[in-house]
Amino acid sequence: MQQEKRDIERLKAGASYFACGGYLHSLDVLHRSEIYNRLGFDRLARKNHDIMSIYRQCNENWPQTFYVMLLRTMGGIDNKEAFTELATRVPYAAILRERLSAQNIEAMLIGASGLLELYPHDEYILNLKRDYEYLSAKYSIQTMDAADWKLKRIYPNNHPVLRLSQITTFLTHTQNVMDRMLECQTGDDVQCLFGCEARPYWESHYTPADENRQSVSKRIGRTKSNLLAINLVVQMQFAYSEYTGSERLRSRALSLLENLPAEKNSIISQWNSYGRLAQSAFDSQALLQLSFEYCRERRCEECPVGKRILAKIAAV
Repeated sequence: MQQEKRDIERLKAGASYFACGGYLHSLDVLHRSEIYNRLGFDRLARKNHDIMSIYRQCNENWPQTFYVMLLRTMGGIDNKEAFTELATRVPYAAILRERLSAQNIEAMLIGASGLLELYPHDEYILNLKRDYEYLSAKYSIQTMDAADWKLKRIYPNNHPVLRLSQITTFLTHTQNVMDRMLECQTGDDVQCLFGCEARPYWESHYTPADENRQSVSKRIGRTKSNLLAINLVVQMQFAYSEYTGSERLRSRALSLLENLPAEKNSIISQWNSYGRLAQSAFDSQALLQLSFEYCRERRCEECPVGKRILAKIAAV
């Protein structure tokens, strides 16, 4: 009993730097896949629970749920909550009513964010402000506080104002957005759907009134579209398949996840330092589940990897 406690403590001591990565790398493909399958489906189930919670908050309206998830995912880690709040203040119903005017949609989204007040106002921004004043009164939109947004150390291509303009283009030019999303089967499909550019003004601006000397296309790139595929399309397809009981849609979501490249972030890089442990997005999602649910909480004795290591030690 004392030896088992010592073994568990050793595992916990290495949890902060994912020390069990060496053991995972030593496993054959079959046994590693067994672990990944459990972790991957646990993560899908957790995200499904989150989406269904949003669905209930959206009065069981799937288009509004997709719209909230779209903005939430576009916000990335830093501004996920701010984008979520914006989606509740500018509802999808208002977007649909103004769908024929990209100017109006952009004015509502960027105006309601409260971010325009942080920057100098050129003619384009002044026009957005005037349009927003009318539209906010029309739809009773409450403006957010600019302090709600995290802007420090944000890459220019990921600036919230630029992302909101790209969202504007997507919502303006894409009909039946949720149906189109559910039809995606490959990363190319997702790139084709979401690979939209910001409005022309932003080709020469990263932030309002800050003009660049050289015009640069502000299109959603492949890296961002792959993240949208993993964190939006797959999750929505899986959640909607659970809701409707569609095995075909469920299989589509899993196939998409298995055929997308693994995510690139500090956590996955640390796992891959033990060998190429994440070869697909399904693998990286499984490893993220392992990291967040077990390693960071030091739940080694409950962990599917930790249990195997302890059993192996006991057998020896």
